[in-house]
Amino acid sequence: MPDLDSLSILFVWTAIAIYAAAFVAYAFDLARRSEVTADARLARETALVGAGGVAGVPGAPDAADDAASAEPAKPRYVMARIGTTLTGLAFVFHLAATVLRGIAAERVPWANLYEFAMIGTLLVVFVYLLVLTRIDLRFLGTFITGLIVVLMGSAALSFYVGVVPLMDPLKSVWLVIHVFVASLGTAFFALTAALSALQLMQHRRERRIAEEAEKPGPAFLSTLPGSERLEGLAFRFAIVGFILWTFTLIAGSIWAQDAWGRYWGFDVKETWTFIIWVLFAGYIHARATRGWRGSRSAWLAIIGFTAVIFNFTIVNVFFKGLHAYSGLS
Repeated sequence: MPDLDSLSILFVWTAIAIYAAAFVAYAFDLARRSEVTADARLARETALVGAGGVAGVPGAPDAADDAASAEPAKPRYVMARIGTTLTGLAFVFHLAATVLRGIAAERVPWANLYEFAMIGTLLVVFVYLLVLTRIDLRFLGTFITGLIVVLMGSAALSFYVGVVPLMDPLKSVWLVIHVFVASLGTAFFALTAALSALQLMQHRRERRIAEEAEKPGPAFLSTLPGSERLEGLAFRFAIVGFILWTFTLIAGSIWAQDAWGRYWGFDVKETWTFIIWVLFAGYIHARATRGWRGSRSAWLAIIGFTAVIFNFTIVNVFFKGLHAYSGLS
């Protein structure tokens, strides 16, 4: 019978496989959205041709008026629903893997880089599924599941370490609070970045339409909210993430005082955490007070999330300091 950590690994790979299937389903959904757009365009063109054919005939109904007043059938994005169902199923295995790792270690399962990757990606999916109960963001599914597959797969292949006792500085209640809140903040920043990426694509498409370009962009974008709506959603998620990240910075300083006798020491991890805080503070301030909207704000949000990933991968693996808790030799 496999031990709990081995069972956790099995569940991790099962979750990755299901997330990959969800990614495929969401990709088909984007293809379907493109097809719906093409069908709608063809229907409009046909209606206009038909209107021209009967116009001016006494007593004949105006086909153009009929076409304009007809209520278009709302498309059903079945593959998006399948993708969401698969994402929910993968989340169950993901959660089980994380819980089993914690039981095997007899502590919270986020004390090294592998475990942090597990809890971080778990919270990204949790926030995504939670938001879906209020706002239909299934068009983000391809971005979210693709990111999760890459991060979880990379962590399982490159960052895995066996269960080991906690190092002395980690034996603190702040391990539970500080790292969990940082992971939750990262989840909101991930959604911000995904929405900002779509915002850039949508903004480019809208600009090309205004310029009457023949190929305004990917057809599925016409089924998504406009760039201003996407930007507004990204901004709301960024604010929540920023509040959580601010708490992370404060909690980390308090923990540093308990562990090392100083609140701040410009350790490389501390410095990068502050850089991320500055990037998102700049994003929120510039957009709220300086009118930084459109592409500039989107790029700043994407750069901020890139810094988050850099902080939890490159900094943890290749930079030495007091926060060298990756568990890798």
